[in-house]
Amino acid sequence: MSQADLSIHAQVSRSGATDVMTAPAFSVPAKKLCMWLFIIADSATFAGCLVAYGFIRNGTTDWPRPFHSITNVALMTFILLTSSLTMLFAVRSGEKGDKAGAFRWMMITALAGALFAFLHIREWLGLIGEGMTMFHNPWGTPLFGSTFFSITGLHLLHVTGGVIALIAVGIRYKGGRYSADDLEITGLYWHFVDLVWMFVVPLMYLLNLSH
Repeated sequence: MSQADLSIHAQVSRSGATDVMTAPAFSVPAKKLCMWLFIIADSATFAGCLVAYGFIRNGTTDWPRPFHSITNVALMTFILLTSSLTMLFAVRSGEKGDKAGAFRWMMITALAGALFAFLHIREWLGLIGEGMTMFHNPWGTPLFGSTFFSITGLHLLHVTGGVIALIAVGIRYKGGRYSADDLEITGLYWHFVDLVWMFVVPLMYLLNLSH
């Protein structure tokens, strides 16, 4: 190897070493960082709503307990938790380069989310049929309807948006426009939606079971 080649090799080696040394230790892709910031902000929103609900409930003497069974909410919870598992399968398939498998699991997750939304809306219609609205119910303070529909409605809005995102990202991933990283970012949102539900269930349902 000539002196010139050795000089070039040394420069390349020093450049590579410099790049390694100056690379950020905890770098996060911009899209993933944006999703994490959204989740943090949205967590504060849900936390504020749930804390306010707790204060209103504790400060109201005639708080209704309209739920006679946990069968429906248990089924809804099972479906949503299962959808987190199928979302995990989708991300894992994407990381392995299995586009068909990732797309299939994404669509199964979206279907589970749609089924959850259907059961939730059916529950709403049942409560409305019993006379419960945002400003009235036959069991006690009308604040119950206001808080119940507001908090569960906010969560249902997130589920609906998540279903749309799952379908859109899945289709674009299958067409080659998105990568496995996009599946992971969508999965972060979906797991967040599932986690929020774990706080909604005990506060909005279990504490309001009739004795």
